[in-house]
Amino acid sequence: MKWEIEKIIDVANELQNRGSRGASTGEQIAAAFVLDRMEFLPAGYTVIEAWERLDSWQRYIKIFQHYFHLIQS
Repeated sequence: MKWEIEKIIDVANELQNRGSRGASTGEQIAAAFVLDRMEFLPAGYTVIEAWERLDSWQRYIKIFQHYFHLIQS
């Protein structure tokens, strides 16, 4: 598994469990999209701006359904 996907999993779990915002902006945006929880987007970002901010990380969001079982609910 690529480190980027591992990082998204870690941040998604952290956001769900603690609401912590210690991740980078890009990591937090990626986790928000994976969780389909736009309230986790950093302040001031629209959904479109956040998606564009992901740039090369968009591909990890698109294939994430293969790893979703690793996120704690």
